[in-house]
Formats: sequence, C-alpha cells, structure tokens
Amino acid sequence: MINGLLGKKIGMSQTYAADGRRIPVTVIEAGPCTVLQLKTVGTDGYDAAQLGFGVKSAHRVNKPEMGHFKKAGQGAFAFVREFQTAGTCAVGDQFSCDIFKPGDRIDVTATSKGKGFQGVIKRWGFSGGRASHGSMFKRRTGSIGQSATPARVVKGKKMPGQMGNQRTTTQNLVVVDVRPEQNLILVCGAVPGPKNGLVEIRKGIKA
Repeated sequence: MINGLLGKKIGMSQTYAADGRRIPVTVIEAGPCTVLQLKTVGTDGYDAAQLGFGVKSAHRVNKPEMGHFKKAGQGAFAFVREFQTAGTCAVGDQFSCDIFKPGDRIDVTATSKGKGFQGVIKRWGFSGGRASHGSMFKRRTGSIGQSATPARVVKGKKMPGQMGNQRTTTQNLVVVDVRPEQNLILVCGAVPGPKNGLVEIRKGIKA
C-alpha cells in the first residue's frame, strides 16, 4: 500500500453532514494512479513507488520516457511523482481514492497561485502608515536597516517581492467524503493551487 496519490483540484463545492450542517469542501479528482517503478533500499537506499497520473499523448513523449511507461502497460502519463510505500505492490498496479476514507487527515501539496510582485502590505500583512496630511507613507515599507551597527539590511527581512507560485503544503485537512465511482475526494479546508492544478495527497504526518 502507498501513503498518497496524485490528483487534480476540481474546485469548491458544499455538502451536508448527517446532522444537517453545511460543510464547504474542495473537490479533488484523486487517481487512478499507476505504479511505474519500485524503489527499494537495496538498489536506491529507500522504499518508494513511482506513480503516473494523467493522460498524455504518445507523440508528445520521447523514446526513453515511453520505454519507461511501457513497463506498466497503461500508456503515457502527464505527471510522475514518488510516494512512500508500506507493504507490497507491483509495477502496473493501480490505486484510486479508495485508499482514503471519511475522517482521515491528509496533507495536500501543490504549487500555489502566483500573484506577481507585491508590496509588504499584501505580501506580509503590514499595517502601513497614515493616509492623510501628506505623510507619503500609506503603503510603504518603512525603515529596513540600522545606521551604524550592523550597517546593513539583515537577511530574511520581509520586503516586497514575488508572491505565490511556490510549492506549498497544507496539513491536517479532513476527508469529508470519498466517491470511488467518480475518483473524487471531498476535503474540508483550503487546498493550495488553481483549478485543474496538480496536487499531491498524502496521509497526514500529524494525524
């Protein structure tokens, strides 16, 4: 058995609990994922399974990649990632969202939405200065260094810059519902990334 899957973020929706509560959820298409290669301690130094997800046209795959995919016998894949294994599986095996069940805690990793170059108020939540009487300090950064000691800007200072578009993991999201016939997982919580973006779903390390 593996500890995670690849999937695609579909978007937001809502569902209802048994007691009538309305629960906002993020819908994820999780799997089916095919085992392409097995990594072992003896040959690679660790145990893992390489999974393929998403259909890719064969004419867009080079010969070395296609030779690698042919071992599984399931065509070409758009995305390939590794996941830890616990137990036995074989090349060509397929896993779907039924490895999770309602109530499970999961960690979801994806590339967050890119928001471009942003100032400190949007990027870091600075409060800014007065907006009246010509202060010229409404949305500026403010003082960033020292005059004599150490006479430089300290590394790691919160400054304007690129916001988003980076690998992000949201931990301890709750699986509300699993629909194997549609390969869908309904998750309570904010999943990083845009609609139709690739997500990596793993069993929560803090669960």
